[in-house]
Amino acid sequence: MALTTYADADHAGCQDTRRSTSGSAQFLGDKLVSWSSKKQTSTSISSTEAEYIAMSGCCAQILWMRSQLSDYGFAYNHIPLYCDNKSAIALCCNNVQHSRSKHIDIRHHFIREQVEKGVHCPETIEFILPRLGMKSMKPKTLKRLQDDKDE
Repeated sequence: MALTTYADADHAGCQDTRRSTSGSAQFLGDKLVSWSSKKQTSTSISSTEAEYIAMSGCCAQILWMRSQLSDYGFAYNHIPLYCDNKSAIALCCNNVQHSRSKHIDIRHHFIREQVEKGVHCPETIEFILPRLGMKSMKPKTLKRLQDDKDE
């Protein structure tokens, strides 16, 4: 059974706040096993940003589902995430921040959503950090950085 996911957003869909709504659906085989629809916490200034935030929320759900399924002996190393916005997909595939996309920070949204969901699994965080171009700031790492700075 394949685990397949879809993410989408409506840019500035709320007429009152101009905030976008993220939506995602996760399928195990051909069965819908999870879905969500949530108004984004901030106003996106582009459809690319709205879609990118939707993808980050979907990514958090995928990681949680993957950890749950691994408890039952299912291993998923390749989980397709589909999105209909070519710019958001290109942004996910290219770690380089371009001047036109500086306002988008998936790391910030991903970590905020993880905290809101109460996910504090070190394995999940260690798995996703390098994929987001981030480094772990464990006490040992912080001490080494401070020592390097002092020298």
